[in-house]
Amino acid sequence: MTLTLEQFLREIGDAVIISDIAGVITTWNPAAERMFGFTESEAIGATLDIIIPERQRQRHWSGYQKTMQSGITRYGTSLLKVPALKRDGSSISIAFTVALLPGDNGTPASIVAIIRDDTSRFNEERALRKRLADAGL
Repeated sequence: MTLTLEQFLREIGDAVIISDIAGVITTWNPAAERMFGFTESEAIGATLDIIIPERQRQRHWSGYQKTMQSGITRYGTSLLKVPALKRDGSSISIAFTVALLPGDNGTPASIVAIIRDDTSRFNEERALRKRLADAGL
């Protein structure tokens, strides 16, 4: 059996979000819907601002534009960990990797992010750091 890209996107447990050169969402899989609360129809055509906290947006867009212009991302193999927003306005911690997708001319046309909800791990680490600090360690 050959797995199609559409089947893969539908079945994978991680959120898969693809956005174009301007940061407009072009792909939003069911796991992204479960994670962030936005339906596919709400997300497609919106910018990534729907999941980026206000205080992170300037930094995000500066890096995003630089990456799309240069065709180079320093995060290609790194796991990024940042806060994100859900549809209800609550915050979660996410961990993700990115890959640039070239267009016909070889320059970046899109960027794909594979995302996991990392909130539990983040909260556990924060609680451990607090316990260590309280213990004077």
